[in-house]
Amino acid sequence: MDNKVLYQIALTLIKGVGVMHARNLMEIVGDEETIFRESRQRLKAIPRLPEKVIDEIRNPEVLRRAEKELTFVTKNNLQPLFFTDSSYPQRLTQCIDAPVLLYARGDCDLNRSKVVGVVGTRNATRQGTQFCESFIRELSESNPDILIISGLAYGIDICAHRTALKEGLSTVAVLAHGLDRIYPSLHRQTAVEMLKTGALLTEFPSETNPDRHNFVKRNRIVAGMADAVVVIESGVKGGSLTTADIANSYFREVFALPGRVKDPMSAGCNRLIADNQAVLLHSSKQFLAHMGWEKQPEMNKETQKKLFMELSAEEEQICQLLDRQESMQVNNISVELNIPVTDLFLTLLELEVKNVVKALPGGVYCLA
Repeated sequence: MDNKVLYQIALTLIKGVGVMHARNLMEIVGDEETIFRESRQRLKAIPRLPEKVIDEIRNPEVLRRAEKELTFVTKNNLQPLFFTDSSYPQRLTQCIDAPVLLYARGDCDLNRSKVVGVVGTRNATRQGTQFCESFIRELSESNPDILIISGLAYGIDICAHRTALKEGLSTVAVLAHGLDRIYPSLHRQTAVEMLKTGALLTEFPSETNPDRHNFVKRNRIVAGMADAVVVIESGVKGGSLTTADIANSYFREVFALPGRVKDPMSAGCNRLIADNQAVLLHSSKQFLAHMGWEKQPEMNKETQKKLFMELSAEEEQICQLLDRQESMQVNNISVELNIPVTDLFLTLLELEVKNVVKALPGGVYCLA
């Protein structure tokens, strides 16, 4: 790995520099290495950069710790994903507080066309785990390329990962600690199995403990990477509700499995539904219909030819993509075709007027 990765790691180790500050520094200075090689005078000229932070940037200890972390990354064959890399989860780039750097272990495309976050209580009931298993199994039958994301915790999380593995789906665990450990340790074997077609992902460097506040940070990654977050059982308080709240703030689709009124393990889900913070979830079929991920009949060549003759080059590009993918979320179309979302919405509106595409819930589009 080159020096660029060293300085990317160092950027995340500067005390007092959070995600927003790091992004601003990159935008103003333009290069990771330059940030650390700038003179104090040049750094002072950067607006709203405190003296304490400048001291930290100039502190040689930051680069020393970065070198140590880079050694760990290289030795363990980890993949550092900087927010400007194409392999970085592109859905996260739309989130204002997304991590600047992620560490990944495994073999998985984090930019699949369909990504679902499945979360829930650690004290899952038999009903909850059974629904989780059947839900993921049915998703795999209709969408074998779907990616399941969760947090490797007890209960619903580990059920989601294990079911995905059983059904041949890729699954990613977002961790609240460094990749020098697995927490909880009882899930180590599952974590190892996930590496073949999935990944372990974290924003935390090695030697980071699974402290309570890290789980909240972890939850925003689960929410930001997914097209939809599914909450299967939750008490009136819990990390799953935090993930749902964050997902809503990112304009992701949120689904919740309802339960009996007096069931404490359904209290959180019932509240999400009652407060219109989640769609009531009752089946995989309903979920797929809501997301616009149902199998669509193939368009014959003659229909395609007739249709595309009346379209601009950009409109035709969008239609060909939707024909291949069946349906896609607008942000994914933007990433795939490298069209700014604002421009894309105008083009999609034109296509809707022409009755060529159809808008579905959750910012999803398919051919009409």
